[in-house]
Amino acid sequence: MSTYEPPPQWLHCAHGADPATDPVGCRGILVPGNTACLAHLTDDERSIYLAGLTPGAYIDHRGTSFSSSLLDALLSPLRDTATGRALLGAALFDSAIFEGHAIFSEATFQGVAQFESAAFQGSGGFAAAAFESLACFESATFQAPADFGTATFAGQAVFESATFESYAGFDGAIFEGPAVFGLATFRGAAVFTRAAFESNAGFSSATFQNIARFESVTFGRHAGFGSATFQSSVVFSSATFQDIAVFTRVTFQGFAGFSSATFQGLAGFGWATFGSIVVFASATFHDVALYQCAEFLERVSLGPMVAGTVDLSAAVFNGPTTLAFAARELVCQRTRFLSTAELQLRHATVDLSHAVLEYPLTVAGQAEPFALFDGAVMPEQFLAGAAETPARIASLRGVDAAHLVLADVDLSGCLFTGTVHLDQVRLEGACTFAAVPSGTHWRRGRPTRFTPRRVLAEEHHWRARQPAAVQGWRAAEPGTGQPGPAQLAPVYRALRKAFEDSKNEPGAADFYYGEMEMRRNDRATTSRAERGLLHAYWMLSGYGLRALRAMGWLAAAMLTTVVLLMGFGLPKEDPKQEATGTVPPGGGKVTFEIEKADPQNPTANRFTGKRFEKALNVTFNSVVFRSSGQDLTTAGTYIEMTSRLVEPTLLALSVLAVRGRIKR
Repeated sequence: MSTYEPPPQWLHCAHGADPATDPVGCRGILVPGNTACLAHLTDDERSIYLAGLTPGAYIDHRGTSFSSSLLDALLSPLRDTATGRALLGAALFDSAIFEGHAIFSEATFQGVAQFESAAFQGSGGFAAAAFESLACFESATFQAPADFGTATFAGQAVFESATFESYAGFDGAIFEGPAVFGLATFRGAAVFTRAAFESNAGFSSATFQNIARFESVTFGRHAGFGSATFQSSVVFSSATFQDIAVFTRVTFQGFAGFSSATFQGLAGFGWATFGSIVVFASATFHDVALYQCAEFLERVSLGPMVAGTVDLSAAVFNGPTTLAFAARELVCQRTRFLSTAELQLRHATVDLSHAVLEYPLTVAGQAEPFALFDGAVMPEQFLAGAAETPARIASLRGVDAAHLVLADVDLSGCLFTGTVHLDQVRLEGACTFAAVPSGTHWRRGRPTRFTPRRVLAEEHHWRARQPAAVQGWRAAEPGTGQPGPAQLAPVYRALRKAFEDSKNEPGAADFYYGEMEMRRNDRATTSRAERGLLHAYWMLSGYGLRALRAMGWLAAAMLTTVVLLMGFGLPKEDPKQEATGTVPPGGGKVTFEIEKADPQNPTANRFTGKRFEKALNVTFNSVVFRSSGQDLTTAGTYIEMTSRLVEPTLLALSVLAVRGRIKR
């Protein structure tokens, strides 16, 4: 049983119809007043019809087959004698077949231009054509080069499901109305260089099998490339996206170049796949750039670019990656770096929550603006207000930091709890942390002053939640969690080890202090006795890190010892030896017993210069754990014993604190 297409909706020519094989025959619409289409009219009938045409006439040749000569004959009477341009009113060429070259160059379509399902077997020439109303090429097929260079589309331009088997040239074309290229197939090169889309441009689900060039294109409204496929290279160099640019679920199998492109609105690359090199060198993003769930299969270089917000959430980088951004925010939540990567950042606040790092990742802050290829400085005007803001890390929660290197970044707001292998992170350059509140504060009626040290943002959050918290501790933002001392102590311990492993003992001191603070305030896992010992350790020497505090206590202990010795420890005078003789009756041998009298507490003035000198001598000997040899009262003996225990300990704590600050 033979199959054939149903007849068209218009009265058609039916030339060559065969009831057995082709019951429809020629599908060309009948020429008004005739029984055949334009292609099958007799010469006289065709001449009469053409002679009746004038510039701007309405023509309807749907389904008609055109040779090059027949098309020339049709357009000849439609040409304006002054300009030589063909002027067509409404022109209906649906399902027409152009067997030769179809040259509509510089033609003006004053009404609807309908080429739906038309077949261009030869080249389609629409260069410099003007479409003043709807231009519909839906499902049209261009088997040879199609040239729409510098054409002007004042109304809607519809190329949906069109097929371009060869070159498709739209360079310099102007689309004043919506441009629809959804589901179009470009098997040859697609060139839109310097084209201007003043309204929406839709390329959703389009397929580009050859190179696609969009250099210097201007997209005035929504630019939609969702689910499009670029099987070869695509170049958007110097393109301008003035509104939303959607590249969601786009597949880039070849090189993708966005060098010097400008995205003034939201730029979405969610779930896009980059199979080869992708370059965003010197691109500018004024709003949000979304790469959520995008996949980059080979070497990637994004930037340097200027952006408002860049979202790389759940993106996958399979090859070596270099990302250079001057932005307000960079989101890398659940981003997978499956090869070496480097993030070069200016001003950006980076969220690396739950990112996967299988190879070394370096996050480095840049002090100077990025330089362009010509040596000029990349402008950052629209980042006003962020000019003095260094690159910041917002969160490392859920990250395996074994391969992470942080250089010259601000960690004052970074969330560390939940980071794996934090002790193996490398901190290079000037990485800054949060500080304790400065100045003197009143808490529960007492003045409080914090010794300067580096602290974690999460300690700020915890202390800000306490009922008696002083001003200066920053509260957590909603949704960031509320870790307590039990969770923060291991974080401090890991960072301390990271500094110690890099031979930076002074840098590790603040994190040891933070660890001990968290243990001292941990009522969940630290026993009361241990907290008491830690509290004493803190008061006496700041956990062996505050030399002045230990020396202050040492001075106080020595002063107390001197005062106690002068008051109770020194006798009123040094004891004298006494001899007692016993003479038996009748003479004989004389025996002398020499006894040393017990020291007596003085009853007169105890605080004299001589007594002070003796007490000071005893105290100084106690500091170095020596006995002075001075005769003391019973109370003085106990005072000296206590002094010989306490004061050398305080001296050792002072030495330990000084050593911790200068050791390398």
